Amino acid sequence: MLYLILGADAPDSLERRLAARPAHLERLQALFAAGRLVLAGPCPAIDSPDPGPAGFSGSLIVAEFPSLDEARAWADADPYVAAGVFASVSVKPFRKVLLA
Repeated sequence: MLYLILGADAPDSLERRLAARPAHLERLQALFAAGRLVLAGPCPAIDSPDPGPAGFSGSLIVAEFPSLDEARAWADADPYVAAGVFASVSVKPFRKVLLA
């Protein structure tokens, strides 16, 4: 089943985000290689594709996992969590209905 993972960034976490980004992307690449990643990306803190020092307000991941518990465990092990980038992480089941 698909799960939506939404991480909300902690205040002033841009430096921590940039430092942890390579490890974060490595995990996403593994999901992609396994054919389980639907989409992933950051949410700019301002209305711009390149927010510069304004940074990001969070990140969204939609991926396939065997269960909600396994999706939560994967999200909890994210380098952004360990680095204190995310103040909170929400994991919910997701149903894809339309695709562009």
